[in-house]
Amino acid sequence: MIFNPAAVRPDLVSILTDLIARPSPFPSGDCRAINAYTAERLTRAGYRVEILARSPETEAQGYTNVVAKLGAGEPRLVFNAHADTVSVGERAMWLTDPFTAVEKDGLIYGLGAGNGKGNMAVQIWLAEEIARRGGPTTGEVCFSFVSDEENLGPDGMFYLREIGAVKPQVLILGAQTENQLITAERGVMWVRIETSGTAAHAGNPAAGDNAILRMLRVLGQLDASLAPRLAARTDGAMLSTNNIGMIRGGHNTNVVPNFCWVELDRRVLPSEKVIDAFAEMKAIVEDIDEPAGTVSIELLRGTNGFRAPEGGQGVAAFQKAIKAVTGADARFLNATGVSDGRYFCR
Repeated sequence: MIFNPAAVRPDLVSILTDLIARPSPFPSGDCRAINAYTAERLTRAGYRVEILARSPETEAQGYTNVVAKLGAGEPRLVFNAHADTVSVGERAMWLTDPFTAVEKDGLIYGLGAGNGKGNMAVQIWLAEEIARRGGPTTGEVCFSFVSDEENLGPDGMFYLREIGAVKPQVLILGAQTENQLITAERGVMWVRIETSGTAAHAGNPAAGDNAILRMLRVLGQLDASLAPRLAARTDGAMLSTNNIGMIRGGHNTNVVPNFCWVELDRRVLPSEKVIDAFAEMKAIVEDIDEPAGTVSIELLRGTNGFRAPEGGQGVAAFQKAIKAVTGADARFLNATGVSDGRYFCR
């Protein structure tokens, strides 16, 4: 049967519209409504469906996960998409309601349309189409839709792997690849740096010790030491990077700030390890000449990158499919973000 993208587009748009209308932004990352919708559809399609959460407490927070299976035995083919999205951000910057799908010039706009509810819509359609065609002729196909991805947290795909709810022999993750392939990605670590000082009236700043100025000195020296090292590290087109993503400090404009903190996002190459990357950053920060006890650094979370074989069975099947549909050979791309595939590559 020749696949006709135009014929299935209305179904895909309808599913995506439903998904966008069920908010799941992180924070808080509450995926109960969207995962209940998905579970209900796949149960009707004939799948064996479970909604799984690590504990009653995480379930109450909304960290639920859907696992839907059809068939049995081997090979075990697992599809995965995350149900949570990034935050809305500044609502005033949106031209439309972020939770209402809007079609314009052939594109769908709405929070998560690209990352990752578009992928989720495709996988829901695919799951239902497989069922309509009678299910897998051999082995088991599994669809997993998870929470806690945007948070890099342990209560989504990590939890499903931990309890053996999914045991892929081939794992396919939804991502923005323009129908090309990704088999390697960088790792990531989030780091917090804190500086402290002494509060004083802003009318007499010399009476205090400004924690924000201390942070500026720390960040300047960190960048001066770390940036040249990272620039020298590459893996093909993949780069080692460091980004200051959040900063907070002080209590009021008319007070010398006695605290400041920043959170950084450091991307590590598949050849690097988070533990080594943090040790490197920590050594730089601790060597900065500031009074004892006024600067601290903490590793918040981190996972290593991976490089999966380009010649695997699943990769070969997708190469063949991409060639058949597009007429062009598949290309291997570099991932900008990280995925839950990292939990299955060692």
